[in-house]
Amino acid sequence: MFKGSMPALVTPFQDGALDLDTLKKLVDWQIEQGSSGLVPVGTTGESPTLTHGEHDKVVEEVVKAAAGRVKVIAGAGSNSTAESVRLAKHAETAGADAVLVVTPYYNKPTQAGVIAHFAAVHDACKLPIIVYNIPGRSVVDISNVTMAELAKMERIVGVKDATGDLQRVNDQRLMCGPDFIQLSGEDGTAHGFNAQGGVGCISVTANVAPKLCAEVQAACAAGDYAKALELQDKLMPLHKAIFTEPGLVGVKYAMARLGLCSDEVRLPHVPLTDATRALVDKGLTHAGLL
Repeated sequence: MFKGSMPALVTPFQDGALDLDTLKKLVDWQIEQGSSGLVPVGTTGESPTLTHGEHDKVVEEVVKAAAGRVKVIAGAGSNSTAESVRLAKHAETAGADAVLVVTPYYNKPTQAGVIAHFAAVHDACKLPIIVYNIPGRSVVDISNVTMAELAKMERIVGVKDATGDLQRVNDQRLMCGPDFIQLSGEDGTAHGFNAQGGVGCISVTANVAPKLCAEVQAACAAGDYAKALELQDKLMPLHKAIFTEPGLVGVKYAMARLGLCSDEVRLPHVPLTDATRALVDKGLTHAGLL
């Protein structure tokens, strides 16, 4: 249902406001370049600094621009269960194909609290749910046992795994079943993740290198891991450079270098340092994009 290369879409700004014209152009470009899905208003989409109205508007515009050509997985994460429920309901009304729901951050719930949070979102809407496990940001890690419990819920269909633990892909495959969709949430592990049983990547780098990222995923799907590794080698310096500072800042700078959108970000993020800009430029050059 959900596989391949799916960019965690940036939210373009112009003079502090949403740049919806550029957003629509990015959707068309991503589809033309081979992305198999779009994931708006996640962390890379700067959801923590969007107003509720802006969040809803971005989902609506991406769904409208995609026009059914690819799947849209709308971000619906919050550390407030009530807010996550509201976002999921809106995504359903807007016509999204699924929602991405992150583990509640800052609150540090127990594993029982994690299950209750996802159950509440599950019961509130009819869309498929992708669980987003990123303990580096949320502090709380979803254990394999908890993930197996979540996988029993009818509409919890998969996970975006940003733990960096490749063995976990095997463990979750055993405990959740081979049909449980496992998507990498880390560009640097996208190749190895698939070899362990993953079927795709929700990618930051795909914002600026969608064709190459899609080709990595296509090669993996075809079982040609040697070709996938060659492509990953082209992308790896760019992956690392983009994440030298916060990834959304790095990728927006890279996109600006290619004339795709402004590099404008909202506080508390600030523009890249000169040293990191040089690294991103080198990464773009190594990937053949600059």
